[in-house]
Amino acid sequence: MITEQQILEALKNVIDPDFNKDIVTLGMVKDLVIEGNNVNFTVVLTTPACPLKEAIHKACVNAIIYYVDKDAVVNVNMTARVTTPRKEKQASLPGVKNIIAVASGKGGVGKSTVASNLAVALAIKGAKVGLLDADIYGPSVPLLFDMENEKPKIVESSGKTIMVPLEQYGVKLLSIGFFLGASQALPWRGPMASKALLQLINDADWGELDYLIIDLPPGTGDIQLSLVTGAALTGAVVVSTPQKVALADVRKAVNMFAHKDIHVPVLGIVENMAYFTPAELPANKYYIFGRDGAKNLAAELNVPLLGQVPLVQSICEAGDAGRPAVLQGDTPQAVAFVEIAGNLARQVAIANKQKDEKYLEKV
Repeated sequence: MITEQQILEALKNVIDPDFNKDIVTLGMVKDLVIEGNNVNFTVVLTTPACPLKEAIHKACVNAIIYYVDKDAVVNVNMTARVTTPRKEKQASLPGVKNIIAVASGKGGVGKSTVASNLAVALAIKGAKVGLLDADIYGPSVPLLFDMENEKPKIVESSGKTIMVPLEQYGVKLLSIGFFLGASQALPWRGPMASKALLQLINDADWGELDYLIIDLPPGTGDIQLSLVTGAALTGAVVVSTPQKVALADVRKAVNMFAHKDIHVPVLGIVENMAYFTPAELPANKYYIFGRDGAKNLAAELNVPLLGQVPLVQSICEAGDAGRPAVLQGDTPQAVAFVEIAGNLARQVAIANKQKDEKYLEKV
């Protein structure tokens, strides 16, 4: 007879590499049912976008067969419950578990393209995702999601005017661009733009979300500071290209989030346009803008490198068509964005675990 104790002891040999503890100690094993040689249980991951899902599944099966019974029939249900740094329901965005800012030190590095593809990649993996276009002066989400002529609904709730985000490709969307004409400019000073951004965050019905991605405008000015002080960010992602001129601005962005009055964890750096890959030669890489600039800077700053995105024409074409490149199937660019999204989800879980441990130490 296979016993529950035997199964749990065997599963203690399965280590979650992000937390360096076994999945039993971490409380990830649920609903264990044993019927003869049939063993059924659930493993609860910290995100549906976990890139280690298949490896953990295989390790669980192997552990039981090796340590308990070679004839055991093991059925592992892999599910996820996204963690959150919030200890209690907050008045602002009570249904949102994690708010992640996507930033860049300078313009032209593909920050909005990265943000939109990360949002869609997380949704593809099963997460509940929202994307807020915080670039008040140069909104791009309506174009990137083929929704230039769409308008969000406005409803009244408890005497307050509330915006209802639009939805495309499984992602909830809001942008100041939905309320403007395609060629209309906003001659607003910093305080007015910052106020508009906070309204897009707080005066919207975002519902239940695992991740709210905020696409910041480039730089380290008023709007960025308003966000980091006005929203409880889980962390930030910084986008760069390999050139030295871009990397110098990455340092500024990382230093802004690390400032003692802000102290937002930088979850990682994404190196965009890392290398050119011709469509007819997908295995070839040509480092047009320099090699591994952001990768080396990430190592220097002790910040994770979430991944490298190739420079391919179809990414631009996908953005212009309003269909993010991550939807292009088994292409190098789609694979890169899915990998980066998985790495981001891992870093969110790690950051939340560290925050939990610090909280318990204080208690």
